[in-house]
Amino acid sequence: FVKANYCNLNDSRKMLPSTSVNSSMQGNGVLNSRDAARHTAGVKCYKYLRRLFRFRQMDLNLVYRNFHYRKQTKDQWARDDPAFLVLLSIWLCVSTIGFGFVLDMGFFETIKLLLWVVFIDCVGVGLLIATLIWFISNKYLVKRQSRDYDVEWGYAFDVHLNAFYPLLVILHFIQLFFINHVILTDTFIGYLVGNTLWLVAVGYYIYVTFLGYSALPFLKNIVILLYPFAPLILLYGLSLALGWNFTHTLCSFYKYRVKF
Repeated sequence: FVKANYCNLNDSRKMLPSTSVNSSMQGNGVLNSRDAARHTAGVKCYKYLRRLFRFRQMDLNLVYRNFHYRKQTKDQWARDDPAFLVLLSIWLCVSTIGFGFVLDMGFFETIKLLLWVVFIDCVGVGLLIATLIWFISNKYLVKRQSRDYDVEWGYAFDVHLNAFYPLLVILHFIQLFFINHVILTDTFIGYLVGNTLWLVAVGYYIYVTFLGYSALPFLKNIVILLYPFAPLILLYGLSLALGWNFTHTLCSFYKYRVKF
């Protein structure tokens, strides 16, 4: 009986996942060169940026699972902790400083640009969009049998912040590496790259916003929040046909604003 159990124990050890990890290590417990290369910071950064452009490799619904938990524990959908807003503000500051550096702005001009991006682009536009969708959702999208529920305005603004983050990463970080040498070269490749980044960024904003309201079980017909994709794609096609460079327009506008 003891011998049989010992044999079963050995068989179960062979099935443990730790054997696959050990097999990738050398005799001294160090990963071999091939596996070590997969764990470098550069490779992880590449995989992160690659996922940014591949929806299927991302679990965007994970962003809103905490909202369900908060509703169950605190009886509210909106965040009650400003931690995400603080982190977003820090990212806004860092990315805007980089934007000012690429556009060769001075110190005070960069400060003006930062104030504009924070209070107009993020907060101001966010207040308008969040209020508009909040009103439409409560007026037209609440299910008839769920009239006792409503969309919290704070939740609508949280959805905006979640959707604004990938847009910020694409337009205020990734785009910086292409502005001077590719996008602003006044060529077809320039506005093709620049406008495509805008298409992806705004597309992310629309899709993450759609996911945010899809997480609310008492809403119906949420698919209408995806309708802006139609004019977005149409505008993208027209911009390529007419040679309209979105990034060039944005940069010219920013430079004009910081002069006053």
